[in-house]
Amino acid sequence: MITRRIASGWPQRLCSGAVVAATLIAARGHSDETPSPLKAATEQATAAASPQEPPPAKKLFKGKVVKTHEAIKRRGVKAYPEELKNQVALETTDELIPILPDWRGRAFYQDERLRDRDVELIGFRRSGLPYLNVLAVYTFDDKGRRHYTDYWCDICSIPMYEIKPCDCCQEEIRLRSEPQELSKDIAPK
Repeated sequence: MITRRIASGWPQRLCSGAVVAATLIAARGHSDETPSPLKAATEQATAAASPQEPPPAKKLFKGKVVKTHEAIKRRGVKAYPEELKNQVALETTDELIPILPDWRGRAFYQDERLRDRDVELIGFRRSGLPYLNVLAVYTFDDKGRRHYTDYWCDICSIPMYEIKPCDCCQEEIRLRSEPQELSKDIAPK
């Protein structure tokens, strides 16, 4: 595989991919155990938090991610849809929570397959801001079974969280859903 990539003129991509792979292996401590996606997401989100404020508590949010202008219209509020056309929000039974288009929430803006379906999102909200920072996405299959959902590169075997070429090999990735229960330490909203 490596020889084929170099022979086809991909040495720079291979080199950057090797750096990413080496970093992942070093971070995992050469263990065969797959790191928890939620743990990795939490570490990334809390590392970005301001040093003056404590990391927000993770909570479980249930509902459907929808286009904001459609949800507002259903609630009888008149607004100009062109101003809201790209915004998405989690519509729960009692509120509409805008999704922050960060490293994890951005997938809902890009991929319509993640919208207009029942989801459970693990995330947090910061004081004074209406946005939901999404850390993990759970969808449900047609039999109601919960699935952890992300994107996956079949070539490099690495997860990704938005639609784009693989960070390692630059090939296409796919939407992946794997049956998984929620962690016991997640508090409902």
